[in-house]
Amino acid sequence: MKKFFSLVGMAVLGGAITLGGYKLFFKESNERIVVAKSMPNSIQAVQTNYDPVYTTNSTAVRAEAIDFTMAAEKTVHSVVHVKNTSIRTKSSPLDIIFGNGSGTRKFEQIGTGSGVIISPDGYIVTNNHVIEGSSDLQITLNNKKKYKAELIGADKTNDIALLKINVDEVLPYTPFANSDMIKIGEWVLAVGNPYNLTSTVTAGIVSAKGRDLEGNGNIESFIQTDAAVNPGNSGGALVNTRGELVGINTAISSKTGSFIGYSFAVPSNIAEKVVNDLLEFGAVQEAILGISVDMRFKEEGVKVGDVFYEEGAPKSQLKPGDIIKSLNEIKISKFSELRGQLTAKRPGEFVDIVVERNGELVKEKILLSKRSTYISTVLGISLKDLTVQEKKKFDLKGGAKIIENSNNNLSYYGVKKGFIITKVNKKTVLTAVDAKNSIDNSNFGNGNPLYLEVINLEGEIERYGIR
Repeated sequence: MKKFFSLVGMAVLGGAITLGGYKLFFKESNERIVVAKSMPNSIQAVQTNYDPVYTTNSTAVRAEAIDFTMAAEKTVHSVVHVKNTSIRTKSSPLDIIFGNGSGTRKFEQIGTGSGVIISPDGYIVTNNHVIEGSSDLQITLNNKKKYKAELIGADKTNDIALLKINVDEVLPYTPFANSDMIKIGEWVLAVGNPYNLTSTVTAGIVSAKGRDLEGNGNIESFIQTDAAVNPGNSGGALVNTRGELVGINTAISSKTGSFIGYSFAVPSNIAEKVVNDLLEFGAVQEAILGISVDMRFKEEGVKVGDVFYEEGAPKSQLKPGDIIKSLNEIKISKFSELRGQLTAKRPGEFVDIVVERNGELVKEKILLSKRSTYISTVLGISLKDLTVQEKKKFDLKGGAKIIENSNNNLSYYGVKKGFIITKVNKKTVLTAVDAKNSIDNSNFGNGNPLYLEVINLEGEIERYGIR
């Protein structure tokens, strides 16, 4: 009997211990489960710019939200390696001392970068600085095939160049997208050939738009991203998650020469417009509003300083003191954004501009006119196309008249305001933009002289070698 009660007591005690352990253990487990289930309800449902990959009833993000394989696969075969071979001249005083030569030596210099095939017949867009000064250009496709490239045209101001390779096959290409539609925070991919590593893809987000780089000679309107871009990426593709071209990777912000978190791309709208101008006109057609900008204005928008008119341009509806707020429904917060929008337009186009005038918002339809005055940043001179009368007077087909000269070096040689430039580095120039591009795209300043042929104020031909 004692043994029986002993067994019963042990069973009761064991059951009590088991029940207590069950409550203790599963009470904690149930609390954890409740917390875990409450977490998704605290997350706000959002939608991406293009594809609604999130839903309010889903507890997980679809794979497409972070899957870049489709965009990478579309782009990687259309991004090429660009090899630029140029001939440089280097001074060698020892040759003069020992009588072994003229005091200069020529040597071959090789640079590399990237490019993007934009048509199935072999047109390629890249940066001007990738091909600048080239004597030979070689393109290597992703399949390792090599082709000699022809330079169709280049624009130093926007750092865009257009190349062409002749092929007997249909090439993969990346189509242009509307860069105005990308949003800050949107995912993008940078595809290029950094450090000669072909077919490299990196990802990041759009950090800013309409970015102007300090120390840059031009007012730009870059797309800023945090996608890793390194030397060799220049001229490569910046694409959205659908594999469409939204920019041409151009620069990085770095103290070391390598990527430290910021990269910059020329917006696709600007690149596409430059390409079309080079194909149709051989030079970029710059559209202007016919205004000067009050750079002292630090608030949101762009304040009109003076209103002026190029020769033959219609009278503008803009007035001094107007604050430009938007252009074609694109918000304008600063001058670089306005500059970017105008760069993507052509003379003769109409644009809708909203301005703040006397405290009220006013909408004006403005006809963009063509710039006839161009500034060479290399020489610091302003150039203007010749009038019909000037061409007839000097029996010229064209040229570029110097209307402003702030270059003391040119003044030293005797080149003055009013001189007409007819040749740059022994090549005939017919327009102001032609002369500007020839001067700014030359190797002047890298140990090479700049040769100018001009008509002086007396109508005489003079030739100069500027160093």
